Amino acid sequence: MPEISRFYGIRITIYFDDHPPSHFHAEYGEYEAVFSIKNGEIINGKLPTTAKKLVKKWYELQKENILKAWEQIQNDEVFEKVPPLD
Repeated sequence: MPEISRFYGIRITIYFDDHPPSHFHAEYGEYEAVFSIKNGEIINGKLPTTAKKLVKKWYELQKENILKAWEQIQNDEVFEKVPPLD
């Protein structure tokens, strides 16, 4: 599972050959949530409130790059990491 970004202790990954709809995984400590790339909403799991807000802010800034990484990873192509939240 490639790591596409990391910021404030939050690790963002996308799995190879993962199922639709397009999504990414956000891990923070013992928590994990799956976010839709289409709308940035949580599909499954949970994160603490602050971590969830940070992921959503990052998503809003980087959604085009996240979708590009998803497509590249699903096609077994070399992907570019998505810039972290500053």
